[in-house]
Amino acid sequence: MWLRLFNRLIIAILAAVFAVPLVWAAVTSFTPSGEIITRTNPFAFTAPTLANYANAWSTIPFIQYYGNTTVIVLGILAAQLVTATLAAYAFARLTFVGQGAMFILFLTQIMIPPDILLFPNYTTMKELHLIDTKWAIMLPYWASSFGVFLLRQTFKQVPLELDEASRIDGCRWWQMIWHVYLPSAKPTYVAFGLISVSTHWSNFMWPLIVTNSVENRSLTVGIAIFAQSFETGAQWGTVTAATLLVMLPLLVAFFLFQRQFVASFMHSGLKG
Repeated sequence: MWLRLFNRLIIAILAAVFAVPLVWAAVTSFTPSGEIITRTNPFAFTAPTLANYANAWSTIPFIQYYGNTTVIVLGILAAQLVTATLAAYAFARLTFVGQGAMFILFLTQIMIPPDILLFPNYTTMKELHLIDTKWAIMLPYWASSFGVFLLRQTFKQVPLELDEASRIDGCRWWQMIWHVYLPSAKPTYVAFGLISVSTHWSNFMWPLIVTNSVENRSLTVGIAIFAQSFETGAQWGTVTAATLLVMLPLLVAFFLFQRQFVASFMHSGLKG
């Protein structure tokens, strides 16, 4: 009992610590620009206003940025689901020479920081004449070693009897994946989808390097350029309002799918 209370206390403290920046941003976004500098309490405001949101929405081409980011995020996720599913099935159920060594080599990609690959990826995109296109943002992320690992662990927990029964019934390998493995891995797909979407929705460095135009720029890059456009210093009320507009879809998605998100990691396990 005491251990449970202690764990809940630690969780509550960590949640409060991580919530502080979000609360500050929310309060600042509703604070008039003249009060942000003069207020003594950063979490208090006397006259809340929506002017910061109106200014951000009218200044930044949010519709264009939302459209660009949605296409990029969904394009990456769709390709990742296909490649990760096929690779996870191969590592979980097929037998071939060097399978273990290849899987370990494949997982080493998780330990490679993405920033190390910026230059070779940029060189590749330049040779393909894809600079300043959405394809340049999406292509390097179409395969996910983390997604393969997560799905492999889930697929290995599917009883072999179901696999054998499907073969006896005449199912081909792609039919087994569709009717046996995909339904059993729904929580894992939801969790991976949330991770992939949140990662690429907030990705900044790579889109900044390979895009130059508003037609292909993502939300995070657009907000950063907007924040740097003020000659007299950042207008924190407008900047925080714009930041919350960027974060809002992710927060809504997490609260809608948080149960499936937690369940996937509870059931995926670390089965070898």
